[in-house]
Amino acid sequence: MSESHAGLRRMVARDRTQAFRVASPLELLFDLVFVVAVSQASDSLHELVSEGHVAQGALSYLMVFFAIWWAWMNFTWFASAFDTDDWAYRVMTIAQMGGVLVLAAGVHDAMATYDLTLVTWGYVIMRLAMVGQWLRAAASDPASRRTALFFAVGIAIVQVLWVARLYLLDTTWQFVTFFVLVVAEVMVPVVAERQGRTAWHPHHIADRYGCFTLIVLGESVLASATAIFQARGQGAHVLALVGLAAAGLAIAAGMWWLYFEREQGPRLADIDRGFGFGYAHYVVFAAAGAVSAGIGAGVDVATGHTALSASTASFVLTVPVAAFMLAMWLVMLRPVVSRATSAVVIGLAVLVIVSALVPPASLAATAVLLALAVVAVEADTRHQA
Repeated sequence: MSESHAGLRRMVARDRTQAFRVASPLELLFDLVFVVAVSQASDSLHELVSEGHVAQGALSYLMVFFAIWWAWMNFTWFASAFDTDDWAYRVMTIAQMGGVLVLAAGVHDAMATYDLTLVTWGYVIMRLAMVGQWLRAAASDPASRRTALFFAVGIAIVQVLWVARLYLLDTTWQFVTFFVLVVAEVMVPVVAERQGRTAWHPHHIADRYGCFTLIVLGESVLASATAIFQARGQGAHVLALVGLAAAGLAIAAGMWWLYFEREQGPRLADIDRGFGFGYAHYVVFAAAGAVSAGIGAGVDVATGHTALSASTASFVLTVPVAAFMLAMWLVMLRPVVSRATSAVVIGLAVLVIVSALVPPASLAATAVLLALAVVAVEADTRHQA
């Protein structure tokens, strides 16, 4: 890439065949601010669930998580195709990081009262920075110009609508139009990529998604650590809390093992497969991020800090774990394992949900069932090898 007198590089499409393409230091820094946003969403879900507002917590969590996931994903795919790593690219990326922090600051109000004002403005800051990136790509790379302009115009129009709904509509219509604009957001890449495929790197995308998976799984590890911290000085509750911590760590480890069992890079060369992989990860990421709330609810029940029933608290854990397993099977395992292994994984996911009917054993049962799923996939791998 040639440099101009201002120290800028032409933002041309990167080589999709580049070997050993993984996350850059800037991308890893970018991910760190999303740790804050995911943590705020998971903590607020835990708080609402423990107060007995399970339905509200689940719905508001899914709404807020869309903003987190979509902003992260759009930058990730853009960076995979057009990362120039010059000063302008870095500045605009850091501006997006600022938007993430604004969004994170509004997560609690968004989930507790459906006040999406601060979340919306943080989201729009991130997305408008992406408009600038796409316009720069359009100006620098003639081969990608039509696609880049479709992205820039599409994103800009939707951002205007996000802001307009805050000030022109009442609370009910703001809620309704949220879902309409979600559909508009997810359609922008579908339409834009039909103008010409961007040069995203399959192995780089797989690596980046792996990085975000570690972020959301980290919330479960943190919840397990919190159980250990609370066990100190709890007397009668210490054994229950230690058991919760051990089971929570085992669940996080099982989810990690299942996710990283198969290399996904080679399967992402096809654009349609890329869309399926990218979009289905909303369920993978959201479910993994919600598991920590389930562990936290279990801690609250064990220590008597919630009026939530043990059975309901168990479902708060088992439902996201089962959703993670099923999404994993659908998007990553189904094409590469035998039908018998697929049936085993699906069956074990169902049993995870059923285990909530026996609250005292549900956490341990979930850990064991996840371990069995890992064993089944491992055995299938060895058989194919």
